Amino acid sequence: MKYLVNSPEFKIRRKQLRKNCTDAERLLWSKLRGKQINNTRFLRQFGFGLYILDFYCSKYKLAIEIDGGQHNESEKKIQDLMRSEYLKNHGIKVIRFWNNEVLNNMSGVCEEILKFVTPPHLPLS
Repeated sequence: MKYLVNSPEFKIRRKQLRKNCTDAERLLWSKLRGKQINNTRFLRQFGFGLYILDFYCSKYKLAIEIDGGQHNESEKKIQDLMRSEYLKNHGIKVIRFWNNEVLNNMSGVCEEILKFVTPPHLPLS
């Protein structure tokens, strides 16, 4: 693969995913867009290698995945583990939320994301 990030060969697929996002993805995007969480910029449907990440923050190398019920099937769990391992090997941390978590507990989801995009508070020397 020539491009590791946002490969042109997946451009049409990324655009389709943005256009046909789930209710949970749409709701979370409404909270992530415009640097609403700790002034942190997120991108949606970001291509990395052979994968398209639901949301990605380059500053903190953080991927956020929103999973539906199909991700509970054993084959999909294995694929998700392989995907997460691939991203981890490239320095990207992956956090996952279920659709129903996003739809029913947005404040909890935002609090969890905030933990990953808040620099540690270091003591003054």
